[in-house]
Amino acid sequence: MSVLAMKFGGTSVGSTNAINQLSAIVAQQQSEWKNIVVVVSAMSGVTDVLIQSAHIAAAGDLAKAKEAADTLRTRHITTLSELAGSDPKLDATTAAVNALLDEFELLAQSVRVLGEASPRALDAIASIGERMSVHLVSAALRAHGVKSIALNAAEVVLTSAEFGNGVPLYPQTRDNIRQRILPLFAEGIVPVVTGFIGATSKGAVTTLGRGGSDYSGAIFGEALDAAMVDIYTDVDGVMTTDPRLVATAQVLDRLSYAEMSELAYFGAKVLHPKTIRPCIERGIPIRIRNTFNPSHTGTLVTSVAEATTHAIRAVTVIRNMNLMTVEGRGMIGVQGVAARTFGAVAQAGANVLMISQASSEQSICFVIPNASSSTAIAALEDSLRHEIDRGDIDRIKSRDNVVIVTAVGVGIHERPGVAARVFGALAHAGVNILVIAQGSSECSISMVVAASDGDVAVKALHELALS
Repeated sequence: MSVLAMKFGGTSVGSTNAINQLSAIVAQQQSEWKNIVVVVSAMSGVTDVLIQSAHIAAAGDLAKAKEAADTLRTRHITTLSELAGSDPKLDATTAAVNALLDEFELLAQSVRVLGEASPRALDAIASIGERMSVHLVSAALRAHGVKSIALNAAEVVLTSAEFGNGVPLYPQTRDNIRQRILPLFAEGIVPVVTGFIGATSKGAVTTLGRGGSDYSGAIFGEALDAAMVDIYTDVDGVMTTDPRLVATAQVLDRLSYAEMSELAYFGAKVLHPKTIRPCIERGIPIRIRNTFNPSHTGTLVTSVAEATTHAIRAVTVIRNMNLMTVEGRGMIGVQGVAARTFGAVAQAGANVLMISQASSEQSICFVIPNASSSTAIAALEDSLRHEIDRGDIDRIKSRDNVVIVTAVGVGIHERPGVAARVFGALAHAGVNILVIAQGSSECSISMVVAASDGDVAVKALHELALS
């Protein structure tokens, strides 16, 4: 059985024209693939509105949440009527969308009464965007002659109870998906599935993290043994760097899973970092394509790297970072300092994106988002109070306004002299490197530089990549 899993992002379902374009793509693909599952995000901007409204309601302003519901209702119902005015199921679909917005208003009222938007409540509210968009897309597909139904992923994707970052549980999720969707394939039906969401064993709605619709596409592709997972967005594919920064940026025809994983983790926003794992386990290729330029072949991601003379394939940058350093001559040989350092950072809820430690053990450097720095410092000072008082740790330093610049390519590990060329290019550009990290088997080199040097560093490394 040949299966194609297609995921469409927020801009791809953001308007009547966009959804019509999506529908035309699916209809065309149906002529080549017998079995298609479509995973969609919420309409662009909707999830942000829902979450912001929840926080406003928690602060006591229910009227703003009601205004948001009215605005969303108008947007979705208007789009629906434009997409499927002659659909015999239009009344039922309209009722389903209205019911979801009524649910949102009830949840907002509950949040206001409690005075708190808990993670569980936020997941229930955030899921409403996808739960509405599947109805619009399914109706549009029917208008294009494609048999389709809307499906809530919460019915089949079983996750942990980590609200805001649910982890899919296998093999139950795989079994659930196959039991629900394979009979639809047998009837020639294209299911349109909510991305981003799942549910616990007790039925509580969870989300897979922001941008998790990509992840959902891969989960459904893996469960259905898809021959391909297509991720549709608003760019032609993965580029060598941000084209807004470097005019000579190019679309990459092909990447390996390892290269794509590094790019996704270190700031290439075209794909959610978790998307790769389900596809790796079954060797499913991923193709990243442009909804608004469907003739472009996009970027193909497979287990095999493209044969190329370029050791560096792409350059990324993550901004608004903070470089933290725990240092002291008394740290040498003291057991457990690193474990307690990162334990404290984890308890503070800070995401560590990069770590570097010299063999002398006199310091540990790591990079976290600027927004987490104050809570992380307080947690470190509390956890390491004994060592600080004893003088083993001299100080905990924090430097904001830094960025992580990463050069990615399988040739970095395989070819001698690449690191020298990287550092030479940055030196020639006048960029001072603050911290370096490179794993023994990874296909990337990451460097922390001052924010003022970030753009210069990206341009220098991108020139090196194309040379």
